[in-house]
Amino acid sequence: MQQLTAHARTFERRCAERREDFERFEAGQSPQALFITCSDSRVVPALITGAGPGDLFELRTAGNIVPEYSEQRPAGETATIEYAVRVLGVRHIIVCGHSHCGAVGAVVRGDDLSGAPAIRGWLDSAAPEQLRDAGAGWAGAGPDLAEAVQRHAVAQGERLRAYPCVREAMDAGRLTLDVWFYEVHTGAVRSHRPETGAFQPL
Repeated sequence: MQQLTAHARTFERRCAERREDFERFEAGQSPQALFITCSDSRVVPALITGAGPGDLFELRTAGNIVPEYSEQRPAGETATIEYAVRVLGVRHIIVCGHSHCGAVGAVVRGDDLSGAPAIRGWLDSAAPEQLRDAGAGWAGAGPDLAEAVQRHAVAQGERLRAYPCVREAMDAGRLTLDVWFYEVHTGAVRSHRPETGAFQPL
């Protein structure tokens, strides 16, 4: 924590060296993409993409889960997606799963989550079918959970396509949606190819 605090303490001084870059943020934001990924500390969207301040609008959830759209039961995740698409007008959405994902692993292994009821409730209610489908064939899965995570990430992308704001923007040609898989132990990034169903290097 001391290292983080020390960096924050000197951040204003370092920003002053790039004053013009930061002063433009007073007028608002215009990010290129909405980046949806896991809360895992090993996944750093700006590090992966080389993005700078203002480039990415980020949504991070346990297991990069996209909850079902509901006007009757609005959620922070739903509001974030809608804001990115309808208010900020992002042109791209990236759903990024990652290897060694604790959330996916907990479900496909059938871990006892009774001591973490909020986590259990999120995983059970937010995407039960997708996570169970991702875990099919767990016995043959490796420790990186690559196949399970990839199938889960694709399922989240499909759920996202059902959001009215996303569907409308995609139909109008204003928005693209990509699903990525990131290996935390190598830095490799692969993109889902709908025509083949495979994840291939970018």
